[in-house]
Amino acid sequence: MTLSTPAFFAGLLLSLSLIMAIGPQNAHVLRMGLQRQHVGLTVAVCVLADLVLIALGVLGLAQLGGLSDRLHGALVGAGVVFLLVYGWLAFQRCRQPLGAAAPVAASGATVATDAGTGLVAGQANAAAPITRRQAVLAALAFSWLNPHAWLDTAVLIGTASLAWGAAGTDFGLGAATGSVLWFLVLGGAAFWLGQRLQSLRLWRALDGLVALMMWGMAALLLYSLF
Repeated sequence: MTLSTPAFFAGLLLSLSLIMAIGPQNAHVLRMGLQRQHVGLTVAVCVLADLVLIALGVLGLAQLGGLSDRLHGALVGAGVVFLLVYGWLAFQRCRQPLGAAAPVAASGATVATDAGTGLVAGQANAAAPITRRQAVLAALAFSWLNPHAWLDTAVLIGTASLAWGAAGTDFGLGAATGSVLWFLVLGGAAFWLGQRLQSLRLWRALDGLVALMMWGMAALLLYSLF
């Protein structure tokens, strides 16, 4: 069977364009990478979870012609709530960032100030360590309990694959490849940065940016209902 190159690359580009936004799943991978906790395991679980959603969309929902208006509205509403809550949690971390004096001292990290910049050596390690099971469950939660991921990955990619007819499977393969590439790059980059950037200000800026992105995405989702 010959691979349809146009369909494959169309799926690849659509997948990358949807997944590159800093959503809850990406933000979780970033945090795990910067904290250097179970990065490979988190990336693997996120990739597998995305592949399941893509397969469901291309082989399942697409064949059904998409979702009913009521179910679509329910998913959007749930997505808005999820994003608002996650944004609030990120905002709280921004206000009271990980790595305050007491937790850092308790973890044995070395504190070093540099002209008041608040650099904290070992900041990425200041997070409480989690088990492999907790890492897997967290990655699955951010992948499958986020209705926005279902809308983007399963519904949009699945519906778009219909336009390619018999080459829809190749479109899905391209989308899956895009997901694999993105999470490998994101996890690797976050781990590399986590070894070099230990600034408290970086964590606050990251959490503040995530909060704004989540609330902005929630507003867009809510607007799409009207």
